[in-house]
Amino acid sequence: MLELRAETDIAAPVDRVWQILMDFDSFPRWNPFIRSVRGRPEVGCRLEVEIGASGSRGMRFHPTVTSVVPKREFRWMGRVAFRGLFDGEHIFELKSLGPAGTRFVQRERFRGVFVPLMARRLRKEVRRGFEEMNQALRDQAVRPPASP
Repeated sequence: MLELRAETDIAAPVDRVWQILMDFDSFPRWNPFIRSVRGRPEVGCRLEVEIGASGSRGMRFHPTVTSVVPKREFRWMGRVAFRGLFDGEHIFELKSLGPAGTRFVQRERFRGVFVPLMARRLRKEVRRGFEEMNQALRDQAVRPPASP
């Protein structure tokens, strides 16, 4: 197993960060790593996700939502072909740092026979993508909300 992680503290309440994270329609406007998500953030739902760090071609896949704990955690599980070949569990965690602060952790657990072959590339590109997204989420969360 290979686990990658990146975390950041955001000067915004958990409610605000969660709202941005669950607004899949807005991802193309602010998220440089998870370029688009289609589907519902509900356990058991399949999503259509396009993901890729800056400078990469990116990829499209169809993970299944495995956990939704409002304002705390969102997870999905993606696979290439069949279980055990190349599996990735993507995890977003939010922790309140008080009324105006959130710790955001993004991580992924990779398992499968192809993981050792791709570990170097994953460490480089996925970690960069996590850092890019975390920075963009932080910027988005501290920006005043748009007027209706």
